[in-house]
Amino acid sequence: MRIGDAAAAAGTTPRALRFYEENGLLPAPGRTPTGQRVYGPRELGRVRVIRELLGLGLTIADLRACADRLDLLEDDQLPPYGGPGTCARPAGIVHRRIAALDAEIARLSDLRDRLAARVGGDVRGAAAS
Repeated sequence: MRIGDAAAAAGTTPRALRFYEENGLLPAPGRTPTGQRVYGPRELGRVRVIRELLGLGLTIADLRACADRLDLLEDDQLPPYGGPGTCARPAGIVHRRIAALDAEIARLSDLRDRLAARVGGDVRGAAAS
């Protein structure tokens, strides 16, 4: 399928597919005789994995560091630890990203507490009202 159809099927845009390719996350797809990109189920699956990992907070740089192993993700599952196809580098990437998220949560919690103290009390649940 061509880039527009592939992008729609993967829930993204043609521009994103080109961006993933330029950044080494998506191998260069086959081309038609007229030079148009052609994507198949394998590429679409990889794009879905990329989008899911980006949605979980990983960055393009994180994914680039383990791009050669993205194909190891099948059916939203990592291979068993120590088993065939084991990922060595992604664990470090994930641990660093979790640490960064924990730091951001702590920063935001502190900011929230300081703002609540500034306005004179606990405002938890105020947004739900």
